[in-house]
Amino acid sequence: MADYGALVEYVARSLVSKPEDVRVSSSEAGDGTVKVLIDVDQSDIGRMIGRRGATINAIRQVVRAAAVKSGDRVDVDVLEDREG
Repeated sequence: MADYGALVEYVARSLVSKPEDVRVSSSEAGDGTVKVLIDVDQSDIGRMIGRRGATINAIRQVVRAAAVKSGDRVDVDVLEDREG
């Protein structure tokens, strides 16, 4: 399995105003799907999602394209709600 989290982190850090606050976690679900979760500063959530989801959808497409060769299935999401 490739390191999709590193790819997502690289792209996310280049898009946000506070790259030091970008956190990316990845885990494998029971069905073999790799789940990648992006956590950014509250002020950067809109920038990560983009108008009508264009930015996050573009990130998803890039990651899915990277996963094609190895046959992996990857889901990418942005953490929108924070506790506290």
